[in-house]
Amino acid sequence: MRFLRQSLLGLFLVSLTLGLLAYAGRLVWDAVEARMNDDRRPPPARERVFAVSVQTARMETVTPVLEAFGQIQSRRRLELRAASGGRVMWLAPGFEEGGAVAAGEVLVRLDPADAQAALDRAQSDLLDAEAEQRDAARGLDLARDELAAAQEQAELRERAYQRQKDLKARGVGTAAAVEAAELSAAAARQAVLSRRMALAQAEARVDQAATRLRRARIALETAQRDLEDTVISAPFAGTLSGVTLVEGRRVATNEKLAELIDPQALEVAFRLSTAQYVRLLDEGGQLVHAPVNVSLDVSGVDLTAKGHISRDSGAAGEGQPGRLLFARLDDAPGFKPGDFVTVRVEEPPVDGVARLPASALGPDGTVLVLGADDRLEALKVELVRRQGNDVLLRGAGLAGREVVTGRTPLLGPGIKVRPLRDQARAGKAMAGPSDDSRDVPMLELTEERRARLVAFIKASNRMPEDAKARVLNLLAESRVPARLVERIESRMGG
Repeated sequence: MRFLRQSLLGLFLVSLTLGLLAYAGRLVWDAVEARMNDDRRPPPARERVFAVSVQTARMETVTPVLEAFGQIQSRRRLELRAASGGRVMWLAPGFEEGGAVAAGEVLVRLDPADAQAALDRAQSDLLDAEAEQRDAARGLDLARDELAAAQEQAELRERAYQRQKDLKARGVGTAAAVEAAELSAAAARQAVLSRRMALAQAEARVDQAATRLRRARIALETAQRDLEDTVISAPFAGTLSGVTLVEGRRVATNEKLAELIDPQALEVAFRLSTAQYVRLLDEGGQLVHAPVNVSLDVSGVDLTAKGHISRDSGAAGEGQPGRLLFARLDDAPGFKPGDFVTVRVEEPPVDGVARLPASALGPDGTVLVLGADDRLEALKVELVRRQGNDVLLRGAGLAGREVVTGRTPLLGPGIKVRPLRDQARAGKAMAGPSDDSRDVPMLELTEERRARLVAFIKASNRMPEDAKARVLNLLAESRVPARLVERIESRMGG
């Protein structure tokens, strides 16, 4: 009985398992069949909308700024050279590299012995020439008196000869007396001729004496000038450069002793492309005296100076591109000839242009503007100038339109977008305005950090005193420009 009961139970469990498997198989079959017979329609397509930053194009008058690099130089330079050779007897205390001298200050004295001896000889020759001139004048007067006496005697002899002829004609005189009177008259005339020759020689002697006197005076002036050339003075106030002279050294004629530079007459020479040069010409083709701003980065602070364009080079220069221009600086403390500086030139104002980020302009010369239903439209524009990260554009229908500031390959005409006006303004504020109106980020320094920066500036020997004072004044403020701090710390190595 027990075996039969267990057998029946096992048969029941097997039957139940087979039934469950058949039911599960049926469910799977129904599911596959329903899946296969299901109508799979694609979901409705949705248009993709891009978020873009836009900026309103406002037409205004903009003064473009050209940026170039140039070199500071002095308009007034003089090479101090020795006009005559000799040994250096004395040097001024300020005759050294970088020494400041005043106008008319004596800088170098050479040994004047040879020049003094030549001057003494010239003075003696002048005295001899003056004596010779006086002697020639006296001889000329005597020659004139002797000629007058000879002429009187000749006239007397001629009258005696005529009287003897009259006597002979009346039968009173003799032929011998007439002949003797005639010989006496001829001798008197010969004496007059001799005295005239003596007078001519006396006049020639006077001319020679005058020529000798002039030569003596020229020699005296030359000797005096040579003596004065042994003393070298500064013709104008300035700074000495290239000084290698020492006392006791013998210099040759025309040897360069130093170079005198006027630090107050500075100018900057810079080169522009031909296209940029053309923008600085007026209607008559003349170069405009545009204002310039010159800056030099010195230990975390910019030395700046203002000026205006004064002239351009007469020739382009062999193998040199563009044009070389010169700008005269008004007041440039801290600048030295040879400094490599950044030059910003203000062009003539441009009317009716919109200032937009350079990323708004496409390679095809178009910008994307916001149209109806927030869809993009392509607008053809004219590129007037490039100003750093901005462009100056002009075009029909551009005024007042909202322009996409950041173009990507996904954007094009007809694309629906979502304009981000507030984000565009925020991005512009973070990027900072243009170069002509820049908001400087400020920092609040700890006392330890401030003291470290002040100590570095005070210990710097490269900064001029006026620039150092300006930096210290900035560091003394509660809020300090972040750019200034970064520059100083970069030089500190911190």
